Amino acid sequence: MLKAREAVRNLPAYESPIAGRKGLRLDLNENTAGCSPKVLARLREITAEEIGYYQEREPAEGMVAGHLGIERSEVVLTNGVDEAIHLLCQTFLDAGDEALLVVPTFAMYEIMGAATGARVVTVPAGENFRLPFAELLARVSSRTRLIAIANPNNPTGTVAEAEELLEIARRAPDAAVLIDEAYFEFYGKTVMGAWRAHELANLFVARTFSKAYGMAGLRAGVLTGHRGQMALVRRVSSPFNVNAVALACLPAALGDAEHVARYVQQVREGREGLRQELSRRGIHCWPSEANFVLAKFGRLKDAFIQSMTARGILVRDRGRDPGCEGCVRITVGSAEHTQRLLAALAEVMTEIGAEILPESKGETVSGSRSGTGANEGTAK
Repeated sequence: MLKAREAVRNLPAYESPIAGRKGLRLDLNENTAGCSPKVLARLREITAEEIGYYQEREPAEGMVAGHLGIERSEVVLTNGVDEAIHLLCQTFLDAGDEALLVVPTFAMYEIMGAATGARVVTVPAGENFRLPFAELLARVSSRTRLIAIANPNNPTGTVAEAEELLEIARRAPDAAVLIDEAYFEFYGKTVMGAWRAHELANLFVARTFSKAYGMAGLRAGVLTGHRGQMALVRRVSSPFNVNAVALACLPAALGDAEHVARYVQQVREGREGLRQELSRRGIHCWPSEANFVLAKFGRLKDAFIQSMTARGILVRDRGRDPGCEGCVRITVGSAEHTQRLLAALAEVMTEIGAEILPESKGETVSGSRSGTGANEGTAK
């Protein structure tokens, strides 16, 4: 009988969270306002020939490189950041190598790393989900070939300092160090181009058009790095990996900086408003630099999710992630959608019996101590 590779047979099955989703989608960190009107206009102009022919990605790569302030040889367009992770794993990981991750984080790092036959080594995040810099460096070994760090991190929204990220790349020269900047626009800080400024040929940065640009359905991502390393990555990439529609729309997306800036500002304001409202009601939440907030509802988690769903608002249960017991991740979208979220939140908190306890008791309705660190419970 035909058998898949052992590494594949041992992979956990990834269950898509989008099946049957109806309502305001605040569960997958999508752009709730959608793409730029200029992108929609370009979509309406796409011809049968554009769809019928294979399209070159190189011109679009040059345009994206110019937007990022780097050279075209340092860019490979990908089918979302998922493919960028896949390409790095295929280029640098062999069976028996090690991929090093800080958890909790984006699930696809572990899935794609393990699929190569590599051993995935996880390091629990520090207090309040800080990057455990010293602990991570201590786990780097002669077998370490990949280190993946989301910055800002998903699902926590926390960030690491650029100098820490660069030092990790310096201290692990035999490993591909991926800094996933999928939420860059909401944060504003980057290590893009540092492979030149700091001579770090093992440093890679990923970006996406799925979040701030509102183009998740078109699956357009970017992997960047040292030109010599990117030439190797290009060898394992399909020449037609990015679809014609995405390639056609990229110039329009990049040409509407005002649309992105306006949405980012709404998210930043809404993010702070959501954190204040949750805190006011005794729910601990962590500072976030992404387009979502992670909040600890504790014993009220399931009731909160069910009551929000009943009102047509979807949020994401992250209780199974390491260190996230009782936690829910809530996407922050447009100003209109944030107003709807906050109105529903007020109703739901009353409905599920979430009352703010007296400050002197020092406890929240979620059953966790106000201001506690992230690592209550178990973490692998």
